[in-house]
Formats: sequence, structure tokens, C-alpha cells
Amino acid sequence: MLYYNIIKKKEDTRIDYIFIIQNKDLFIEYFDLLGYKLKINEMQGVVALTSTNGTGRLRLKKIESIFLLILRLLYIEKRKELSLNDEVVVLIDEIHLKYIMLKIEAKSNLDKSMLRDNIRLFKKYNIVTNLDSDVTLSDARIRIYPSVLFAVPNDNLTVIYDAINDKLNKYVNGGEQNDDEEAMQD
Repeated sequence: MLYYNIIKKKEDTRIDYIFIIQNKDLFIEYFDLLGYKLKINEMQGVVALTSTNGTGRLRLKKIESIFLLILRLLYIEKRKELSLNDEVVVLIDEIHLKYIMLKIEAKSNLDKSMLRDNIRLFKKYNIVTNLDSDVTLSDARIRIYPSVLFAVPNDNLTVIYDAINDKLNKYVNGGEQNDDEEAMQD
């Protein structure tokens, strides 16, 4: 589910963000009448709309959903390393690495057009922005905004994140063992 996000740290939405924060009671009331809930997270610097009726949502293709989850995973990992004021910047190579580690049989690699299309899509919704013009290069940098946390609204995502991270770490460390092999090693 994607909605257009307004980001405090993004140059072209900063003024809108400040205006909404200064008049949030009016905006909350207005959007409530329209069937939307205004979500404001001043700590993250994000304003987002969600539909209370379940309408107005963007349906993502499977590859777009996977890409979005990778972005969120990278955001969470990088955020732990940074101070609150630092921006999260990742390399395209890091996105490729996470994707390859998932071992998706149908599409084992992100090709250049898929990469460009996904960056363009999530840029449209203020989830990422490219810092380099050619996003297909391995050392191209992508800024991930805190709005990625709103794009995948699931309180249980931390549990999913930990499970995926454990699985990815097992693959990196020489493959995944089944439960019998692990029991023999204990």
C-alpha cells in the first residue's frame, strides 16, 4: 500500500510538511471527513495518508513488493548505525546483494530496467531518491526516506525482519541447514 508521503528532510516537500504540522488539527479533521487518516510522525519527519475504507491503494507487483521490503530492511539496518539526524544512504550493490540472498528462482537477478523502474516508482511516492544519475551502476547511491516505514505498515514486521535476517545470515554462512543437522551439532 503506497500513498504519497510528505517528508520534512526532502527539499521539495519541506514547506508542505511545516504547513501541515502547524495546522494539523484542521488537516486531521478535513481528511477524516474524506475517509482518510492523517498519520504524522514528527520524530521521523513524515506525514502520510491512509484510507480508513481500504480504497485508494496502489497494488504492487511481486518484484515491487520484494524491492520495497529490501528497502525497508536496508533502512532499518542502516538506521541502527546512524544518529537520528543522519540520512540513510545505500549503494545499489547492497540492494543487489539482499535480492540475491533471497534466492528467488523466478528472477534470480535484478536487471537494469527493473532497477530503474523500481527506483522511479518509489521516488514518485517519496520513499527514495537517487543521488547519482545512473542508478544501474553498482556504486550508485540511493537515499531511503523514513516514509519507507509507512509504506509497509505492519507492527509484526520486526518479527518478519528478524526471521528474514536470520535466514539470510544462514545463507551467507554456507547455506541453510535443516533442523536434523542443527540438532546433531548441538
